[in-house]
Amino acid sequence: MEIEELVVDARGLRCPQPVLQARAALRGLAPGARIVLLATDPLASVDVRAFCLRAGHQCIAEEDAGDHLRFTLARGG
Repeated sequence: MEIEELVVDARGLRCPQPVLQARAALRGLAPGARIVLLATDPLASVDVRAFCLRAGHQCIAEEDAGDHLRFTLARGG
């Protein structure tokens, strides 16, 4: 079974926009589906993890891609 993965490009947006875009993208997906969130806001690291914890989603990975952060998130069930 292939895991659905959607890229959400929130580069250039400031808090809370990256989290709001991630929330909107995850809302329309099935449990277990993944999104890749790209963000340049340095606070996104804290905000995305807190959002996942509160909303029941999973932050699978966080990578520093040089000029942006790359998060892989899975929708909770």
